[in-house]
Amino acid sequence: MVCLRFPVPGVIAILGCCGTLLATDDVTYFRQDNGVAADSSALAANFGSKSNLVWRVPLKSGISSPCVHGDRIFITTFDKESSELATVALSRTTGATLWTKVVPTERIEDVHQVGSPASCTSACDGKRVYSLFGSHGLVCYNMDGEFLWERKLGPFQDEFGASSSPILVDDLVILNQDHDVDCVLMAFDKLTGKTRWEIPRDGFTRSYSSPILVETADDRSLVVAGSLKLVAYEIESGTPKWWVNGLSRIVDPTPVYAEGLIYIATWTPGGDPSSRISMEPYEEALTTYDNNKDGLIAKSELSEGPVLQRFFRIDLDQDEKLNRLEWDKHGRVFELAQNAATAVRPGGKGDVTQSNVVWTYRRGLPTVPSSVVYRGVMYMVKDSGIITTLDAATGELIKQGRARGPGNYYSSLVAGDGKVYLISERGVITVLMADRDWSVLSSHDFGERILATPAIKDGRIYLRTDAAMYCFANP
Repeated sequence: MVCLRFPVPGVIAILGCCGTLLATDDVTYFRQDNGVAADSSALAANFGSKSNLVWRVPLKSGISSPCVHGDRIFITTFDKESSELATVALSRTTGATLWTKVVPTERIEDVHQVGSPASCTSACDGKRVYSLFGSHGLVCYNMDGEFLWERKLGPFQDEFGASSSPILVDDLVILNQDHDVDCVLMAFDKLTGKTRWEIPRDGFTRSYSSPILVETADDRSLVVAGSLKLVAYEIESGTPKWWVNGLSRIVDPTPVYAEGLIYIATWTPGGDPSSRISMEPYEEALTTYDNNKDGLIAKSELSEGPVLQRFFRIDLDQDEKLNRLEWDKHGRVFELAQNAATAVRPGGKGDVTQSNVVWTYRRGLPTVPSSVVYRGVMYMVKDSGIITTLDAATGELIKQGRARGPGNYYSSLVAGDGKVYLISERGVITVLMADRDWSVLSSHDFGERILATPAIKDGRIYLRTDAAMYCFANP
């Protein structure tokens, strides 16, 4: 990725940068750079300074991240008043809207209370842009917004909606969808949208992590983190190659590939030894709950507890009753769930848990945001703003501290120019001076909710809030 230091924003300065902005990379998709920008350009650190703000434009709601490619930014939006979902193209130089394309949804999917039907980040190959909406499916446009093809896929059975983003590998659009039923990894032809292969992910349940591409000296694989397991797949066929057990029961973060290892840190309630969620054997549960003796456990027969709280996802056929298959499947998930930060060496065949797990650490773990590995250090942030850093090679604890923003964290961590950026849901950005003995360099409260992950490109930081898109540059 080529980076450039930008001068103080202005009309002449913007025009002078167009030559760099028009240069394109092959593909851009969510976390394609593993959250790390090239260090050849200075990045903004003071987000409260007007001299760092290049532009701000109002934007309809959504929590997808900016997809920056060439001279354009692609973003998905949701208009709450009209219930319209759309892909929007913005100018990188001014933030002006170039085009908006609405998808004709018949029904808006259910989403988490802090989520959005516009959650999945678009992908772009310089000729086409690909957007996924759980309410509709996968849609492809050319760079000028002309409709090319679509694949209707949703809504999925999942009251939290769809959040895993498409990625681009060779001539394929890769999409993973882990929901309560019919978990699947799919590959579509980029030109036509036709299915190239489709692999059921039996044994998985809902998760929201996006696939990543892992390239080593002698191998290329798709790697997907999901419930309980990290799996590598053949790109050409989708055939599983190797896997590692020991993840949480729901995986929100996307793994990162850095320094020859795959890193994933994930936490879900009930996966810690001190507070493990468990379900009694089905025969015992029937004795306790099956009041009408029909051999099933109805929702109305359950008392308050972890099963009733998660009834929707356990009730796979949605008949308001739990049978033995449904009960045992989720009992197994609760039993095997492991909250952990893990470094995995790629390669091998079959179950490589014992041979390929380099280290595991179990404290200070994030629920939603992807971590970042930068200059030999793994940075994680958990809800309430607790920052934990680990030695990327050994997993040893380096330091813990607090970000300036309290509350929950959804935006994934990004890094570059010796800085690490963390953003709370309430809109407080904390900038760290990257070092083993890291320190807080600055912070700023946007006063706007932020769940989207910033994108860094050519020395500029593109940041989406609930209300607007911002572009920042170091003057």
